[in-house]
Amino acid sequence: MLNLYFAPGSCALASVIALEESGLDYEARRINLASGEQRSPEYLAVNPKGRVPALVTDKGVVTENVAILGYVAQIAPAACLAPLDDPFEFARMQAFNSYLASTVHVNHAHKGRGYRWTDDAAAIEAMKVKVPQTMSESFALIEEKMLEGPWVMGEQYTVADGYLFTLASWLPGDGVDRTQFEKVSAHHARMLERPAVQRAVALAQV
Repeated sequence: MLNLYFAPGSCALASVIALEESGLDYEARRINLASGEQRSPEYLAVNPKGRVPALVTDKGVVTENVAILGYVAQIAPAACLAPLDDPFEFARMQAFNSYLASTVHVNHAHKGRGYRWTDDAAAIEAMKVKVPQTMSESFALIEEKMLEGPWVMGEQYTVADGYLFTLASWLPGDGVDRTQFEKVSAHHARMLERPAVQRAVALAQV
């Protein structure tokens, strides 16, 4: 039995979507970030990073969305959640996921977690002001150069789609009008039509 630790409103929704799409048997375990449960000794024993998601498997714990998404796709090949038969295409998918993790998510984090980078109150406020710009620039790149359509990788739906959906869902809260990105908006609407995504969203609601 797989156990996924997640938190409502977090990037872990991408991993929830992947597991719902995979058909694998798993249990979702909710972590309350607001109460600091991620820093509890019990959770730190699972993931010393004190963050979500964390996927507990019979071989150990996998952390980080990029790793979890790739792992789920590989252990559920029948679900066709990644181009597993083409190493180059698989690497392209992981490059997209890595951009979301290393750049887009970090842009977003400057709004609410500026304390990770500085203790200066003025600098933290300046980071917040910058978020609409950096998120808009990142999604402009995704819109123009990275999202092939109808899915991230073109015709094949992959775990990258759930990840993009998750971060695109943050845009309104980041002060960005998602409708300015036609392909991203269409992708977001298309994702909401998928039963697995509907189940994941319901599960991950605050």
